[in-house]
Amino acid sequence: MKVLVSSMLENYERGKINRRELIQALALLAAGTRAVAAPESTFQGVEVNHVALRVTDIGRSRDFYQKLLGMPVVRQSSSDCFLGLGKNFLTLFKGEQPRMDHYCIAIKDYEVKRVTDELRRQGLDPDQPSGSNRVYFADPDGLTVQLSPVDHTP
Repeated sequence: MKVLVSSMLENYERGKINRRELIQALALLAAGTRAVAAPESTFQGVEVNHVALRVTDIGRSRDFYQKLLGMPVVRQSSSDCFLGLGKNFLTLFKGEQPRMDHYCIAIKDYEVKRVTDELRRQGLDPDQPSGSNRVYFADPDGLTVQLSPVDHTP
């Protein structure tokens, strides 16, 4: 396409076509191009539901996020703290080393069996903790991803 546009501009600059012909040619070229459709996706992600971090001191991290970002405590125990972030949340888990534990993407039409079956079909190894509707799996770099329904709460 770049070559075509350059050629049209060159023809205009050399007086081979007038301004009106240049505009018509560019309009026809633009009308004839189609956006490349994204490949069909397996699921439809609609939002980042939450991010979970491993922190060495839950109280210190809680206080940091509350003071810096005004995030209210939704629920807290000695081993975790859930901080509100609009309709989403940030989870802090007690850990030896600070790191990201996982992130959660909410998807449309979430059904745990369909999700786990599809992930297996695609060669992934989903983990569904017993008695829960949570599903975790690793991305290509080994980061843990959780999928959830749109209304997932702490």
